[in-house]
Amino acid sequence: MLSVLRLHLPSEIPVVGCEITPYVLLRRPDNSISNDDVSESAPLDGYYMRYRWYRIQSDKKVAMCSVHPTELATLQCLGCLKSKAHVSKSYHCSSKCFADAWQHHRALHDRASNSVNETGVEEEELFGRFSGGSAVMSTGISGSTSRVGTPSPSNGSVPSYPVAVSERNGGETWFEVGRSRTYTPTTDDIGNTLKFECVAVNVESSKPVGTPSSIMTSRVIPAPCPIPRRMIEVSGADVLGHLEDVRAASFGTFTVLSYNILADLYATSDSYSYCPSWALSWPYRRQNLLREIIGYHADIICLQEVQSNHFEEFFSPELDKHGYQALYKKKTVEVYNGNSNSLDGCATFFRRDRFSHVKKYEVEFNKAAQSLTDAVIPANQKKVALSRLIKDNIALIAVLEDKFSNHVADSPGSRQLLCVANTHVNVPQELTDVKLWQVHTLLKGLEKIAVSADIPMLVCGDFNSVPGSAPHALLAMGKVDQLHPDLAVDPLGILRPASKLNHQLPLVSAYSSFARMISVGPSLEQQRRRMDSTTNEPLFTNCSRDFIGTRDYIFYTADSLSVESLLELLDEESLRKDTALPSPEWSSDHIALLAEFRCKPRIRR
Repeated sequence: MLSVLRLHLPSEIPVVGCEITPYVLLRRPDNSISNDDVSESAPLDGYYMRYRWYRIQSDKKVAMCSVHPTELATLQCLGCLKSKAHVSKSYHCSSKCFADAWQHHRALHDRASNSVNETGVEEEELFGRFSGGSAVMSTGISGSTSRVGTPSPSNGSVPSYPVAVSERNGGETWFEVGRSRTYTPTTDDIGNTLKFECVAVNVESSKPVGTPSSIMTSRVIPAPCPIPRRMIEVSGADVLGHLEDVRAASFGTFTVLSYNILADLYATSDSYSYCPSWALSWPYRRQNLLREIIGYHADIICLQEVQSNHFEEFFSPELDKHGYQALYKKKTVEVYNGNSNSLDGCATFFRRDRFSHVKKYEVEFNKAAQSLTDAVIPANQKKVALSRLIKDNIALIAVLEDKFSNHVADSPGSRQLLCVANTHVNVPQELTDVKLWQVHTLLKGLEKIAVSADIPMLVCGDFNSVPGSAPHALLAMGKVDQLHPDLAVDPLGILRPASKLNHQLPLVSAYSSFARMISVGPSLEQQRRRMDSTTNEPLFTNCSRDFIGTRDYIFYTADSLSVESLLELLDEESLRKDTALPSPEWSSDHIALLAEFRCKPRIRR
């Protein structure tokens, strides 16, 4: 007979929009034990599993604190209500909570002009909606929750409103809300507990066999929603400070996102003990990351640290629904000892209605290391050399064609191609020679493509190298100073002579545009304060408890592309309220970079 042996939940805190899949361990009729489902459509020896989800709703209205989502709210900001900010952001659990959060909370009000236009109609910003106003505290909790403008989740064959009242007891009402093994909490569930129930059912009688097994969740909390990041215009000057050619206006713009999303295999509680376990769990992070990524509406998306199983099962099908075609390259496996299905890699997505795929190149640095050692390393040192050079890193290079390039006025019928490189140079910090060699190897490969095709290029990714390091200098300056301290670490002699460490691609860091702009405005000045004036790079793109600095970049060929606008940078203070990244609001230890580019008229390199 079919029976339930064990039942538990993957996370102690259910979050709106994040699917819950309970772990159900079954004893099957043949006495084998498995957590695979036994559905009504495929019964075993005349039995199948039936699932039910219930919302246990108290007659007393409750709301959850927007800062400490596991705490009940006691205060509400009336300024949020007056300014039509999302009601879930208005709740606080105490006056101290409200006071401590005020510096960040008031940004909801300060930026009202960016989310409500002159006619009073809300305009969508990147990554959500919000508006602002003045702040007043109220101790009367309204208990109302407005629905988020996202598609309703599928929770089995239950209507979108509760129809079955299972039980009324002591001021509580139980509503049936789902009939599948998984359930995705909705805004109606906020502040209420959920009950999951499962039982084996006899096919012939359609009656349960034995006592149902059940488990209760904690109160459902709203999904934390960070303040939207805006695009800041930086167009008007090229890298030399000259006004751009007016002919460039005939070429369309496109946007590129680069984001290290923090693979689940690296997101351990030991490394990120400051992040609540529910916010560190993959079921929560994947939904939060997807919501953020989709909200940027990028034409091209370059993601790093994407596990192969998560690419196949989640990111590829989910982004396909939003019109993206996917390319993927998994890291190689010489060093990795775990399950190859969970190995991470780089994923590049592009909008099918904007670009078509022309060609894909895959760079495996392990193969390059083998070729290098065969060529220059003595036979008795090859094993040591390979153990130093082989790190399983890869790069994914895509050549795309702009579907609207035929509309260009001064070159009708011509093809507008674009080369996009996506990489993660994941090398220990002390191996500066290996990092520099991998970056140099990638750039030399891109040079060959540039010579053969003469097309604009983008080089995106997590280079694991701070501004001023030798890899950054090679990318940004085209060469490395022969006296650079990083060159002192070269036990294999792979960097000699230092004069060979160069390339001819006119690469410029997109975010250096913030430092080059001559015009003055409050938004631009704010971004300049978040830049390092000595390197013209952001102060940080990676913020954990033990490290803060810049490791992520979007480089572009300045002879063929110009930067129109950039996604604003975050300030460290706002992130430190949660200690560091990842946090309930931001689900990676890196921040996303997004740049809008315009193609310049062609000039043969």
